[in-house]
Parts: sequence; C-alpha cells; structure tokens
Amino acid sequence: MSQPLHILHVQGSFDLGGKEARTARLMNIWGHRARHSLLLGNPHMTGACAAIEPDIDARVVTDGPSIGGSPSYAGLSALARYMKGFDLILSYNWGAMNAVMAHRLFGRALRLPALIHHEDGFNADEAARLSWKRNLYRRIALGGGGAQALVVPSTQLERIAICAWGQGCGKVHHIPNGIDVAAYAARPFPDAIPGLEKTDGRIVVGTLAGLRPVKNLTRLVRIAAPVKDRITLVIVGTGPERERIYAEAQALGLDSIVLPGFLPRPQDFIGLFDIFALTSDSEQFPISLVEAMAAGLPVISTDVGDVSAMLAGANRPFLFSPNDEAGMARGLATLVEDALLRARLGANNQQRAREAFDEERMVARYAALYGAAARSNALSESLT
Repeated sequence: MSQPLHILHVQGSFDLGGKEARTARLMNIWGHRARHSLLLGNPHMTGACAAIEPDIDARVVTDGPSIGGSPSYAGLSALARYMKGFDLILSYNWGAMNAVMAHRLFGRALRLPALIHHEDGFNADEAARLSWKRNLYRRIALGGGGAQALVVPSTQLERIAICAWGQGCGKVHHIPNGIDVAAYAARPFPDAIPGLEKTDGRIVVGTLAGLRPVKNLTRLVRIAAPVKDRITLVIVGTGPERERIYAEAQALGLDSIVLPGFLPRPQDFIGLFDIFALTSDSEQFPISLVEAMAAGLPVISTDVGDVSAMLAGANRPFLFSPNDEAGMARGLATLVEDALLRARLGANNQQRAREAFDEERMVARYAALYGAAARSNALSESLT
C-alpha cells in the first residue's frame, strides 16, 4: 500500500458551497489514502468540515501564514516556505491566488510540490463583470510554474480560463461536478430538516446555498411571496445574509420560512422539497442543482452558468434571466399549482442526472490528475 499523500488545500473559506461539498466528498472517498491540511483565509468559516467523515485525517491550519491581502515579498516567500512540507498543493478560487503567485515566484528555487488550481465561480463583486486587475493577476500567477493544471467545472469557466486568463488548452481541465446519484433516490426521513413540518399540505420550495449576496436569496423570498399561502420556503445553509433574508420575508408577509443552518448530508433531506429553486446572480456548475435533479425535483432557476445545459430539456422553460423576477414568480406559481407537471419534470431531471452526473467518472479524473501531479498512485488505488 502506498504512503498516504499529504495534501494542502488553500482557499478563502470552507463554508457550505459547491467546491467544499466536492472537496469533502473526495476526501471521504479517498479515506486513509490521503491526509489533508486546510489553510484558509478565514479560519473561522469552516462549516463544511461537518461533511468530512470523522475518521478522515483532516485539520484546519491555525499556525500557517496569511494567504490574503496585498501581495508582498515577505508574505509570498512565507507562503512558499510553508508549502514545502506537502506532497501536493490544491488551491481554490481568487482567495488562494497569492499562494499560486508564491508558487510561481519561488517554486523552482524551493523545489515545491506541484500545485493544481481550481476555479469554481465568482462572488458578487465579479458576478456581472470580471475585474481586469484580477484577470491580470490570475494570468501572471497561473502562468509559468504557478500552477501545473487549472481545473474548472463548467464550459463557461473553461472559455474564461483560455481567453481571459491566457491558459493553454492542455493546461485547463474541464471536470464537471458529479455526485453519488443513487444515494439521492431514497425516501428521506420526515424530520430530516429541523423546523420543517410537512403536515399542513403546503408545497415545500427549497434550496441549498451559502447565505451570501451572490446567491441573491432575497430574490427567492420575493418570487415566493405571491404564493406564500401555499408554500413553505426552506433555505439550507449558513452565511452573513441570514438576517436580511428573514427581514425580507417579514416585510412581504412570508411567515412559513425555515432556515435550519448547515446540514451535512443533502441526500438525507433534499427529497423533502417539492420544488428546487436557484436564484443566484452567478453560478458555474452548481452541485446543489445536480443533487436536486438526482432527488427527482423540478427546478426553477436563473439562467446562469451551465444551468441550462445541465437540466433536462423539459425543465428549461423554467429558466429566467436574473432580472426577470416577475417571470420567475409566474413560473414558480405554475409549479406550485400543477402536481403532475412537478412529477414529470422531476422524473426527467432524475434521468438526466443518472445519465450525465454520476460521480464515478469525476472521481477517476481527479484521482488521475492529482496522482500524476504528486507522482503517486495512492488515490487511483482507492478506486480499485
């Protein structure tokens, strides 16, 4: 048996989100084949650690160098020296770009392990338009020896990586997110979502998201308000927008709303939803959407990222421009009123998830990419 790889994960935070769900799932699948250190820009945002199985060797670094702020020689060199003690470096999104720059500047001299960077999407400050300054910094940091490979989950991000960040086609790896589709088909326990009572005949409209501005969950409250007497709105996740969401609901008289916080196993509860809603200003390839499809749910969503290509064709009329809240409200009302339509769209989405988004291929591709970079077959061995 090969020695376990010691992997350093560098990212701004580790709260609930698509990349965190995928990272935790890969950790769980690889088990004792790897051990993990998480170097975070905000070491207090660690809600997704609950999704890591207890026997996995994973820890949040509390004594490491800072990864945020304006780059400086001292800061970047400290980051580079810290990276020496690992077998593989995995960096994620803009919050880790200083680590990528440190690797480019000092990697060869210090003989640092390979670094693979991942880009999964953008926060509210780049939802509408990418920052030219960040594009330039990414282009410089990712070039040369900054990153051995760049992984993206969506076709839109693949185009951005090649055209805006100047990365060669051979360096960019498009690996769509996948899940254990079969696990989402089981009937959930009725009490799997704290605070949700499915005894009054209300339709449950639900979502899974970090409560952040880019997810625009106040938009979800607004499109749900016209059918507030027919539904219960459930928003699973944590984040700084919680009070704002509650305030919007109170202002619009939407009293039946449940915010249970972070729940670690979506397959245990997402089937309690009747409709899945996604109202983000920006997405790329949202895992929560695949989870909803695997659970057999109809979807109403903003038309962002790869969402249109992900959904079954029959569900695509329920995609709307982020600016078309009136259209979204009408679409949601249609789904609330028509149980047969919900069932048909849900079945189509579930079939689409089975055919296209099971995790087996995703896991194999990550194992091959990471293993080649670390010059180890430990992760691939876990698949046999």
